[in-house]
Amino acid sequence: MDAFYASVEQRDNPELRGKPVAVGGSAARGVVAAASYEARAFGVRSALPSATAKRLCPELIFVKPRFDVYRAVSAQIREIFAEHTDLIEPLSLDEAYLDVTINKQNIAVATEIATIIRARIKEVTGLNASAGISYCKFLAKLASDLNKPNGQAVITPKMGPDFVASLPVKKFHGVGPATAAKMERLGIATGVDLRDKPLSFLQEHFGKSGTWYYRIARGIDDRPVEPNRPRKSVGAEDTFPTDIFDIGTARTELSTLASKVWGYCEAKGIRGRTVTLKVKYADFHQITRSRTASGLIASVIDLEGVAAALMAPLFPTEKGIRLIGVTLSSLDGNGSDDDRQLLLFAD
Repeated sequence: MDAFYASVEQRDNPELRGKPVAVGGSAARGVVAAASYEARAFGVRSALPSATAKRLCPELIFVKPRFDVYRAVSAQIREIFAEHTDLIEPLSLDEAYLDVTINKQNIAVATEIATIIRARIKEVTGLNASAGISYCKFLAKLASDLNKPNGQAVITPKMGPDFVASLPVKKFHGVGPATAAKMERLGIATGVDLRDKPLSFLQEHFGKSGTWYYRIARGIDDRPVEPNRPRKSVGAEDTFPTDIFDIGTARTELSTLASKVWGYCEAKGIRGRTVTLKVKYADFHQITRSRTASGLIASVIDLEGVAAALMAPLFPTEKGIRLIGVTLSSLDGNGSDDDRQLLLFAD
């Protein structure tokens, strides 16, 4: 979906249409969750501190998120997807992979299905959607960004390798800023640079991920669309109104976060082994610490205890802490070929 949260707000409030809108907290420590295209023109984007966003765009209008509404709209969109295929892999409320190789209307061309789905979404929800069509997930994801907003693009098997070769690696889905910087230090700036590196080189510098990079540099991605893709982690985090310096206050916040995570796990019948603590300091430097138990974490007390043990060595601290996050992973429980035609509807 195109600027999903912000587009829903503009749909429901005509006074916001055509104006720069940010969904998120407007307070000094707030963070932008989503930005309208009018706001993006000023450089406002998701995860940007609200104060920075306001400096970039003084006319920016902040709107509090309404996740119940976004979930309801997402459900409408999923119903439209299901009219065409049962092979739907949700990535988020506004993004999903669809395998339409065999589809319910027996339509031979994926681009036609994408056009029909986008029109149907507009009819039902009043929102614009964009689509990427390709033979694998990696390229469908890249294609989905090519003609935004309210467009679609195709990357065929013949086009795939050359398209990847011309693209900066920092544009690759799954290559974050730190990995992109490391690749640049190794002389890898584009897909063709990545393709020129032997597998042994990539494995040496990137471990298991080296094999993945070797394959996508050649436009190869054999991952199937997984309708029941299992949840990999459950987490919660909070940004504080003022920086935290003492361990007592940090422990109180940690307890609240652990309770949120455990409440979800209890409701879904999920347990996990790995606890990860995330800390972001006032200067935005971020660290993570993890510990994996020999067995499943059995209670919220155990979850909080492991997280607290990970946090203890960080104190005393001269730098204030602006954010703490707790995540449980290594989960156990329910939670949730080359001619294949894939659609990706993405924000």
